[in-house]
Amino acid sequence: MRKIIETYSSREIYPLIFKSLLIVIPLSVATGLGIAGFLWMLDKVTILQHRHSWLLFLLPLAGIFIWWIYYQFGERSASGNKLIIEEIHTPGGGVPVAMAPLVTIGTIITHLFGGSAGREGTAVQMAGSFGGFVCNTCKLKPGTTRIVLIAAISAGFAAVFGTPLTGSIFSLEVLKKGSTSYDALIPALVAAFIAHGVCIAAGIHHTEYGIRPLDHLFEMSILLKTALAGIAFGLAAFLFIQADHGVRKLSARFITVEWLRPVGGALIIILLCITLGTRDYTGLGVSPSAEGGASIVSAFSPTGVGYFSWFWKIVFTAITLGTGFKGGEVTPLFFIGATLGNTLASVGGMPIDLFAGLGFIAVFAGASKTPLACTMMGIELFGADNVIYFAVACFIAHYASGKRGIYTVK
Repeated sequence: MRKIIETYSSREIYPLIFKSLLIVIPLSVATGLGIAGFLWMLDKVTILQHRHSWLLFLLPLAGIFIWWIYYQFGERSASGNKLIIEEIHTPGGGVPVAMAPLVTIGTIITHLFGGSAGREGTAVQMAGSFGGFVCNTCKLKPGTTRIVLIAAISAGFAAVFGTPLTGSIFSLEVLKKGSTSYDALIPALVAAFIAHGVCIAAGIHHTEYGIRPLDHLFEMSILLKTALAGIAFGLAAFLFIQADHGVRKLSARFITVEWLRPVGGALIIILLCITLGTRDYTGLGVSPSAEGGASIVSAFSPTGVGYFSWFWKIVFTAITLGTGFKGGEVTPLFFIGATLGNTLASVGGMPIDLFAGLGFIAVFAGASKTPLACTMMGIELFGADNVIYFAVACFIAHYASGKRGIYTVK
């Protein structure tokens, strides 16, 4: 495949970056404001879901509505993040402007009625939709379009998680075809910090996670167990990817009527909640739905989660996303990793909070194929003291999770 960057001489790179920045700066402000509004709505519907458990029983109807709005107003938008990545690699039909409102509505509805999903997909698609609209309106050349869309991914990721450095690295690392887009690095950094700053200025507060400092910055026994845990985190990422793709294939094979697929998924989720006697695995999963429940936050304490919490979150999320509900995969992956890390630490006699943090970033590293960005995420979220353990866990999980990732286009 011919690389877009090769169509520009070295003397044209700097004007290209400058032109991109003129577009990226206002785009990042809009992205930060849009994501702030989305996170505010997500917080409100999560509270409603926790307070009114009967909403779960309306999840089948919610699934039909989500299918209908995509069918009526933009089926192409259903490809989500993969469509944006395809457009960066091979500019073609552009990113639909309808993607932003559709994914926002779909994600809010999914969370209100108890589906298990995340938020990063919505943020990235919102930013990509804004960027695509600007690129199409201004009739930008492919090289400029590519940089603007990379910056949009950076802005969306940074704003939704509060990690601007991670967002800028992630937007470059997730693009596997062709050469690394270093010409997009400055626009990606600018976009990430502006969108993050605007989101914070709008009153959004991100969850804080703490890892207590170790007695020694480096311990060989902890490093060896981190390496072993990295394999487990990679296998968990592999299981999640296989489950997600498996549910999509099985639902398409056995439920030929498209609008019935989310109904089938919703009924299975309701049945699982009744059988397990808990709502811990519905919704975002950052904070517990009930006192003493499993969540990302509770995974950082010794008795916060069960030994198989990570497995059930894989099941609930694969069913939710695989049958047509909307949202991201990343926050569920944080839940899976943090709870698995808690379990491994409990069995292996390791610090619970450290291994919960390692799982938090490493399962995502394995699933997204972005170990460098996830190592940086560990630094931004938990501090730099344990960076050696972060890197070991993320890179081993990356290699242990197989070749396929959640952002694999084909």
